[in-house]
Amino acid sequence: MKPGSPSKLDNIVADARRAAEARERGYRDQALNIYPWICGRCAREFNRANLRELTVHHRDHDHKNNPADGSNWELLCLYCHDNEHQRHMEAAGCGPSGQSSEPGATHSPFADLKALLARKD
Repeated sequence: MKPGSPSKLDNIVADARRAAEARERGYRDQALNIYPWICGRCAREFNRANLRELTVHHRDHDHKNNPADGSNWELLCLYCHDNEHQRHMEAAGCGPSGQSSEPGATHSPFADLKALLARKD
């Protein structure tokens, strides 16, 4: 392979990204044709000048579930869409970073350190 030429893995990743973008354009265009250009949460209205701020939200959070009737989609502005995903993560027990908010280990190995050190004296 020549230096600077894309590897097989790079080509696979690039193809996957192109396919995802094409799929997204497909359901986005469909959703924009089906639904009025209004955020489903805050009711903000959109026009061609600010339409890029209106996103398609998958109600079941599965981006591969794209029925032609649009039953799994709702149009949300960027802010409401981010808020919806944050609420979904919190309901699933994740914190803001996407990591589980469950408590970690409960054992404290140094809890009795002072007592252990006092015994040696």
